[in-house]
Formats: sequence, structure tokens, C-alpha cells
Amino acid sequence: MMKRSINKVAVLGSGIMGSRIACHFANIGVEVLLLDIAPKELSPEEQAKGLTLDNPAVKNRIVNTALQTAVKTNPSPVYTKKALNKIKTGNFDDDMSKIAGYDWVIEVVVENLDIKKKVFEQVEQFRKPGTLITSNTSGIPIHLMAEGRSDDFKSHFCGTHFFNPPRYLKLLEVIPTLHTQPEIVDFLMHYGDKFLGKTTVLCKDTPAFIANRVGVYSIMALLHLVEKLDLTVEEVDKFTGPALGRPKSATFRTSDVVGLDTMIKVAKGLYDNCPDDKAHDLFKLPAYVQKMEENKWLGDKTKQGFYKKIKTADGKTEILALDLKTLEYKPQQKVKSATLEMTKPVENLRERMKIFAKGKDKAGELFRHSSFGLFEYVSDRIPEISDELYRIDDAMRAGFGWELGPFELWDAVGVKEAIEGMEQYGNKAAAWVHEMLGAGNTSFYKVENGVKKYYDIPSKSYKILPGTDEFIILDNLRENKTLWKNSGVSIIDLGDGILNVEFHTKMNTIGGDVISGINKAIDMAEKDYRGLVIGNDGANFSAGANVGMIFMMAVEQEWDELNMAIRMFQNTSMRIRYSSIPVVVAPHNLTLGGGCEFSLHADHVQLSAETYMGLVEFGVGVIPGGGGTKEFALRASDEYKDDQIVQNALKDRFLTIGMAKVSTSGYEAYELGYLQKDKFSISMNRNRLLADAKAKAIELADAGYTKPVQRNDIKVLGKQGLGIVYAGANSMYAGHFISEHDKKISEKLGYVMCGGDLSAPTEVTEQYLLDLEREAFLSLAGERKSLERIQSIITKGKPLRN
Repeated sequence: MMKRSINKVAVLGSGIMGSRIACHFANIGVEVLLLDIAPKELSPEEQAKGLTLDNPAVKNRIVNTALQTAVKTNPSPVYTKKALNKIKTGNFDDDMSKIAGYDWVIEVVVENLDIKKKVFEQVEQFRKPGTLITSNTSGIPIHLMAEGRSDDFKSHFCGTHFFNPPRYLKLLEVIPTLHTQPEIVDFLMHYGDKFLGKTTVLCKDTPAFIANRVGVYSIMALLHLVEKLDLTVEEVDKFTGPALGRPKSATFRTSDVVGLDTMIKVAKGLYDNCPDDKAHDLFKLPAYVQKMEENKWLGDKTKQGFYKKIKTADGKTEILALDLKTLEYKPQQKVKSATLEMTKPVENLRERMKIFAKGKDKAGELFRHSSFGLFEYVSDRIPEISDELYRIDDAMRAGFGWELGPFELWDAVGVKEAIEGMEQYGNKAAAWVHEMLGAGNTSFYKVENGVKKYYDIPSKSYKILPGTDEFIILDNLRENKTLWKNSGVSIIDLGDGILNVEFHTKMNTIGGDVISGINKAIDMAEKDYRGLVIGNDGANFSAGANVGMIFMMAVEQEWDELNMAIRMFQNTSMRIRYSSIPVVVAPHNLTLGGGCEFSLHADHVQLSAETYMGLVEFGVGVIPGGGGTKEFALRASDEYKDDQIVQNALKDRFLTIGMAKVSTSGYEAYELGYLQKDKFSISMNRNRLLADAKAKAIELADAGYTKPVQRNDIKVLGKQGLGIVYAGANSMYAGHFISEHDKKISEKLGYVMCGGDLSAPTEVTEQYLLDLEREAFLSLAGERKSLERIQSIITKGKPLRN
């Protein structure tokens, strides 16, 4: 890898993509210069103030407004508001010369070749030789933009296509030209992966590159199929959503969010630029889509598309669906499907695909029509858009949120079985697929000795997926490296003396099986290994404790059993902290309740940048009972300075639990106090999380890890703090801000965090606080209001979140 570092990035163009790309670079600590054009005329407000076009506030109005708009969007493009301090704004007229001091210049202006070439002409006047220069175009041929530029410009220029929103969608397509230095391509592929957290996909300079070429084909094929199969908007979205391993927004809702005009633009571009594509006619808009375009029913941006939100006569919000035959909006109809019902109990996605493939109703018919067409399409795109099949799968997973890429889906159905079905539906796989089967190779991917390989078409052999040697993928290890398992966890040998505990309950909730598995893993690690990682490859790290178990014990008034269960939970949290080997917890996405408490007690937390962590037990009428309340009291004590009680430290910790605050990122988890300085690290790329956690466990072991000593010096306020807590709770209740039950929970929380009704500030032990915590939890769990809240959570199937 060439020696090159990126400390400062200039982003040219502050529209929807430019402003959000700037935010994401700021997220990782890079200094950003965000520029855009200066206005050509004053706004009414500026005229009223007597400003001129030369006023700095006017000249930077476009860029500043765009950035402010981006920051106000939900979900936010920044991990924390502090990231915005890394962004400076300016305009092309006054500030383009500043790019001379920047390491990477990214062009994100309007999709017009002539405008882009004018911007690049200006860039070349100021850019230092050797500076990276890339374009975020989604469709304009990359080589055309470099025409007329210097040799140094051309050799350092390529396409870097981010997907919107850049913080959340993981795809970064890297598109070199014939002039781009190979070292530049290698650098961008590595940088995007490790530092930007992206799945970087090397693309050829073909129309729409990879993800949009295949993704828009898939959408357009569905748009035509709805007429052929007599499907409704609701049916398509039900059949092509989470059950199929696709995003919840499925097809039509996704189109509304992205904007129907965006999809239409790409489709028209493919129709114009791909005349030899066998699917050419599918890129022609169906009549109903043309009518929607004429009516400007473009989705969320125009307040209506395939769906429309209205207010009913009684003031309630209702979302209507478009009738594709009459083009009138009507109340959404409930979708019923025998095939979908059959897939519900099947957790394994690949097994669900086999059920879809054999479905006898509309869901099965749509699956076969769309999948068989997709299989033909992607096999025909090799080598046009990619020489390797895995790049197409990577692009669709990272860019469109598919859990299985097209070739992975094909493997799940069965390559040979799908080809037989394709022929019945008028589809035909490319010749190379038949050659693969003819040579005795029955799948596009296979795992050998824990290593995943893909079928390489030119060599007609299987090769290791590039870059995956730096990842730990539990799917590949589970078969041969599982040392012990029960219904809730698997203990897997990661090598180098490090074990891993993987949860596999529903939403990775924590019950007796998980508690037992963690303790078993610590036993094993203390006896024969060097360290332990608690992490998994699931959609979420953990949605918290198994509230169903708590509910049943409380309803049956099995207080001894519940007391024992809570004690075991607490003991497990404490064992994570006080074992004789280092324990690294690797959370990602939802890390709530008990999942958060385990993280609080780890020797180190190696977390994904996208981690939503919180102690949310208030939402079901109890307090954190697995050591979380104790731990926040301990941390508040550690924030007291010079033996002088700082009441704000206790107040902040109290409110974090009392308001059930959940971080919106791994970085904000630190700001909320869930993480401790020097005891956490963030992995930008989720694929690297477990490997990074293993490396940290090895580092701690190599440093001569010593078992910590339990604390007996935790300073609590006693009655002095309780007075503040009770007064605050009463004030909130009197002002009708909280219910009577919320007041009671608040007082119980305060009682634990203040160490009970001690007459004076006192130093206590961890076990003393754990006993108070458990007592408070049990008393609240038996309250009718708490039981009602828990029952509501179970009924709605929601995670423990307020």
C-alpha cells in the first residue's frame, strides 16, 4: 500500500450528497472544506437587510443552507454534533484556491458533464500535483470527465460513487479510468473499507456502474411484473421486504423515499446507453409510471408517490396506497399469503428462499418471475460490468440493503434447480454458468476450512474472497470451530487463544441460556485460553433481557426464582469484569438493557460506529437490574473531585437512565457515559468488528492482563442525594410531566444510586449497591403498571426501548 494519508478533504458541491459526504468525513475526524457556487441574486430577506452579492454571508448562503438542512435530517448524517466543528464552508469564487492544501478533492456538483468539466478546469488551477481527485457521479462516464486534463490529474483521478445517505449505506463504488494509477485504486479501496466503513467495490466504467445497473433493472422488472401478475402496491412491498431479506421499505416505499424521479433518470439513462442489453425494453417506463411522472407524484419530496399520507376527519394520520389501475389513492389493504405464513417460523434466510421458490400463490409466483429474470440478468453482465461475480453481490448488499446478493440468492435456491425453473419461465443462464455446472461445480460460493471462496470464471476454479482474510466471519467458522453450544449461544474458537461467545436467540435477547453460555465461556477461557470476545454477526448485538421470562415469573409471583435470575445476571456482569482473562465486548446496532450492561463491565468495548446503546428499562417500569444502576453510581463516584461531592455527576447519570437515553452512534455512547475513556475503540467497518475485538483481547493478554480488584470505595450521597432526587420527582409529577408510577421508579432509582438512606456520604462496595439494585428491581417488577408495560412490549414484539 502506497504511503498516503488523508487529513483534509475538499468537497465541491453541497447538495444532498455533497453535504452528507462532508459530514461523513467529519465523522471520522477529517478536516473538511465544503464549497458551492455563490448565489446570482439576493433573497428577499437579504434585500430587506440591504446586503449585496459580495457580502460573505450571501456568497456562502447556498453552502451554509445546504449543510444546515443536512444536519436537521433524521436520521442524522453525523455521529455527534461535535463533528460539525471539522467542516468549514466557502464558495467557488473566493475559496477554490484553498484546495491546494487538501489531500483529496471530491466533486459532487450537478449531474451535467459540461458543468463538471468546468469545475475540474478550475480545480486544476489550484490542485497540488499528486492530490487525489474523484467524482461522485452516479452515471456520467468517468473517462469523459478527465478529457483535456493534465497527465498528473488523469493519473490521480477516478470515480468514487457514494450511496445516499453516505453514513448509513455502506457501498462505495470505485471506478478507475485507463489512466488511473493502480496504486490510487488500491489506496481508495483500502481507505474506503477501513476508515470510511464502506464495502468498496471495484467497478468498470459502464453505464450506472454495478449497483444501480442491477438494482434499477430489478426495480423496473418489478414495475412491469405488477401488471402481468395483477399485483397491488401493498402486495409487492409485502413480498419483497424483510421476509425476502430486503429492507423494510421494500420496493415502492423505497422508491418514494429515494424519489421516483431519481429511479426514472437512471432507467432512462440505461435505456439510452444500453441498446444491446437483452433487458433493454424493461428500462422503458410503464404507462402508470409515466403518468406519475407527469403528475409529479415523485414520492416523499412531492408528498405523494406510491403512497400518500393524509389526515383523517378525526385528525389521525393515515397512509394511503396508490391503485395502479385507476391511479387513485385508497386505504391500504391487508396482504395475506400462504407462502409468507410458511416462511415466518424459518429464521434461516437461505431456507426461506427455498420456500418462496416453491410457493403456490402470488408471493411464490412473483419470487420466481423476478428471481429467474435477475439470475439471467446478472449472469449476462459478466464480464461487462464486472469480471468477478462477488463484486455484484457486494454491491447489492451494501448499496440496496439486500441480505443476499443475486448469486448468493441463486445458491440458496440451488443453481441447478433454478436453471430448470428459469427455462420454464423463458429465462436462460449465461453459458459460463452451464460450464460451471458441467465441470461438477454446483455453487457460486463454498466454505473450505473456515474460508469462503467464490467461483472464478476465467480460471474455472474457486478463489478466496479478497480482503476477507482481515475479517472474522462466524458463518464460516461455526461448523468446524464450535467448541460448545446451547439453545442461546455458541462458543467458537477464533484462534490465537481467543474464544468468542455468539448469541443466537431472537433479537439476541438475554435469558438463562445466554447467561449460562457466557459463564461457560469464561470457565473455558480461564482454564485453557488467553481471552474472550462477546460478539455476533446478527442484525443487532442484543435487544436486552428476555422480558417474557421476567413477566411470567412476576405474574406467577415466583419471587425466589426471579431473585435468583437477577442475581445470576448481576453475577455474570461482574464476572465479565473480574475474570482472570481479558473480556472484550463487541456491540453493534441495538445494544440495549442487558446488552448495554455487559458492555459496561467489559475490560474493553470494541464497538461498531453504528451502535445504539442504552439502559432502557424505565420503558417497562423497572430500573437496570444487571449491574447497570450500580455501575452508573460507581462512575458518578469516580467523577467526584477532591473529595467534594459534585451533584451534577449524579444528576447526569440519573437522567441518562431515567430518560432511557439511547445513543445514536458509538461516539455518542461515550458522551452519554456508557463508555469510558481509554476503554473503548470504534470499528468504522462493521465487517472488521470481531477481528478488531480479537486483536484487542490479544493486546490486553500480551500486556500481562491482571485480574482487577472489586471496588469498595464507591462514594454515595445517602439522604443528601435522596432529598434532591425526591424533590425533583415530586416536582415533575406535580407538573404532570411524569405519571405516579414513573415517580415511583425515579425514587427507586435514586435510592439505589444514592446508596439508600445513609445519614451521610459514605463509601460502599459494589456488592452493597448490587443488592440494593436487585431489591429495587424486584419490588418494581411486581407493580401492576410495570406488568402492563412489559405485557405491552411482548404483545407488540418491540425491543426494550422507550
